Amino acid sequence: MVSELRELDKKRVKVFLDGEFAFALYKGELKEYKVREGQELDPACYRQITEDLLPKRCKLRAMNLLQKKDYTEKQLKDKLVEGLYPSDVIDEAIRYVKSYKYLDDDRYARDYISYHMETRSRTRIIQDLMEKGLLKDSIYDIIEELYSEDHGELEISQIRKLLDKKNYDPENADYKERQKVMSYLVRKGYSMTLIKKAMSFEEWE
Repeated sequence: MVSELRELDKKRVKVFLDGEFAFALYKGELKEYKVREGQELDPACYRQITEDLLPKRCKLRAMNLLQKKDYTEKQLKDKLVEGLYPSDVIDEAIRYVKSYKYLDDDRYARDYISYHMETRSRTRIIQDLMEKGLLKDSIYDIIEELYSEDHGELEISQIRKLLDKKNYDPENADYKERQKVMSYLVRKGYSMTLIKKAMSFEEWE
């Protein structure tokens, strides 16, 4: 039973079946599939909507999103959820784009790390990727691979550039100034070991 048709925007309507939200359709599709409030939805029309119309639309939406920018699986799923697609339809669309390698979290992580490793701390990069829905173990594996020949030099170089911007003078800085700068660098995700090494007067000579 179509218990309610609730306008979503100028083009779309939310369809409720037996009191539960089922899917969103364009207004013209209500007539096409004979979706009328207070009436039973024809089983054949229901199958067409849920097994043909919505899966195709969701896959196309996923493809269009990925053409514009790269997404993690979680990010893409969140975007499709915003489109009010049923969860099983979203899962089908995710499987579809993954099967063609349009969606690949490992590739995303590798590209992200390679792009940012010159300017951001490892900790910051890991936090960023976890927020995007990537698994910590997968991130660490790729981090270890891409940083395999680096022994902290990248991050020490980044710290020194930040110190330059802060006009930090290692020879004349007092205790209070050192602590303030160190706290700033910790918030950026750098380890105390590398911070102390980069800030030591001997290292700068």
